[in-house]
Amino acid sequence: MTKGHSEAEAELKAFTADDDAAGARLDQWLAGRTAPELSRNRIKQLIEQGNVRLNGTRVTEPKRKVKSGDIIEIAMPEPEAPEPLAEDIPLSVLHEDEDVIVIDKPAGLVVHPGPGNPAGTLVNALIAHCGDSLSGIGGVRRPGIVHRLDRDTSGVMVVAKNDRAHQALSAQFADHGRTTEMERAYLALVWGTPDRMTGKIETFLGRSSRDRMKQAVVPEGRPDARHAVTHFRVIERFGDPSGAAPVASLVECRLETGRTHQIRVHMAHIGHPLIGDQDYGRSFATKAKVLPEPLRRSVEMFGRQALHAAHLAFNHPATGELMRFETPLPADMMELVAGFRRFHDRT
Repeated sequence: MTKGHSEAEAELKAFTADDDAAGARLDQWLAGRTAPELSRNRIKQLIEQGNVRLNGTRVTEPKRKVKSGDIIEIAMPEPEAPEPLAEDIPLSVLHEDEDVIVIDKPAGLVVHPGPGNPAGTLVNALIAHCGDSLSGIGGVRRPGIVHRLDRDTSGVMVVAKNDRAHQALSAQFADHGRTTEMERAYLALVWGTPDRMTGKIETFLGRSSRDRMKQAVVPEGRPDARHAVTHFRVIERFGDPSGAAPVASLVECRLETGRTHQIRVHMAHIGHPLIGDQDYGRSFATKAKVLPEPLRRSVEMFGRQALHAAHLAFNHPATGELMRFETPLPADMMELVAGFRRFHDRT
């Protein structure tokens, strides 16, 4: 067992391998069953530290093969959750007062510390930036995260600096603008173009059965199904000068609900995944091969999903004043859009 913990102190998780598990690596199979709570690296550590039993026998080899019917148990040590440390990470601050801070998050910055990202996050940066102006969330001096952007999504975020603001903002985000003035709008560069200029995508989302790290459109009756609604508006189409159908579009997406990866899943669901999205648009990657240089290279080298949180409006948690913030596309997306415009306008 991990040093300092006994099996009596640990939470025990048990799984029975199904027919599809036959021949899979133990660490890989367990990672698929425990994501996103545990990463594959964390699973590997637990196995190597003797925290996993296979049919009652402790195993320490992550590569051990699994057979149908195997019973796998993980003894989860008590979590070690040190408070995030302050780190001097530059921030683009759009607004700050005693209750909230609004920032323009760059792509590549993880919001909150977690497995695989113990430091170097937005939370670490905010602790350093805000200092004593953080009065505490839940009795701890830390910023209150009320909504998140994926690591590789850029754009506007608001963060609470005290419990009062945290509770008020959390209520607004939970309401999704139904009874408040909250608005969230994103700009996405997608493959192809929707068949209409405006529309609503309404589905149920849940964990993908093929990859538990991803979300998918699922039947309404599934236990983990969550209602998801996205409104979209096509802003600009980038066609082929030969007259063929547009190869890409700049689309505004407004959220009526806030599910994990919602825009990315919804746009892929209607056949127009985000450019650069390795999770939900990988099958479209070959479309770049028909593009002329240097646009082809720009698309192939674009290292993230082309998604930017461009607009955020909310009522200030203390004054009730409507606050609106907008940020332009970051340089990498601007360059990509410019490349498609040049492609569209060439003679």
